[in-house]
Amino acid sequence: MNENIILETFSQRFSELIKNSSIEITQLAEMLGIKSKSTIYRYMNGEMTPKIPTVKYASDIFNVNAFWLMGYDVPKYDKNEQAKKVFNQVVPINIIKKIKADYDYFDTKNTVGTIDVEKTLVGNSTDFFAFKIKDDSMSPILIEDDIIIVKKQNDFKSGDIAVLLVNGVNGNEAIIRKARKNTNSILFQSFNPNYEPLVFTYDEMEKLPVTIVGVIKQLKREF
Repeated sequence: MNENIILETFSQRFSELIKNSSIEITQLAEMLGIKSKSTIYRYMNGEMTPKIPTVKYASDIFNVNAFWLMGYDVPKYDKNEQAKKVFNQVVPINIIKKIKADYDYFDTKNTVGTIDVEKTLVGNSTDFFAFKIKDDSMSPILIEDDIIIVKKQNDFKSGDIAVLLVNGVNGNEAIIRKARKNTNSILFQSFNPNYEPLVFTYDEMEKLPVTIVGVIKQLKREF
């Protein structure tokens, strides 16, 4: 089997997955690392062929066989080791048990196993960690027990989904929010409307403090 994408079939299957999910086009674009949602529409309309890694990330998001999504006549949900060999080599990433202020959360004693992640995404893996979602604040995009792959960094771009620590909030344990920078403040927004947004001035970010732990680069989900 080669790595060619059967464009017409891919666009039909990709469109079907999107229409049957609760993920908005803008959110999907962000999760795939695509700058414009118009690119998603071009994939859906068969006007553009995605790169192989993009198809693999999409298959992870929708929990389908990457070869099926590429247009091949294979089981929709039968993921297998062959896909890993075709797309990328993988490296193990530590799954962090707890992220809490004044706590060495990268200590090896604070891990609960590892998860294989594509080397093309994480390189030698030293700048990445995995973390399991513990609540419904980012539902329906991220749900409890989802595993997210996070790049360690202390800043973010508007639109990133950030992992952060806010002094006095959530028992000083990490929370996950979509982050947006404005002229005078920063907004941290939950996908779940039952959670109020958090807004801080830049001065408050330093004084509280609000600490950015990293940004989400990939979602891993299993049924």
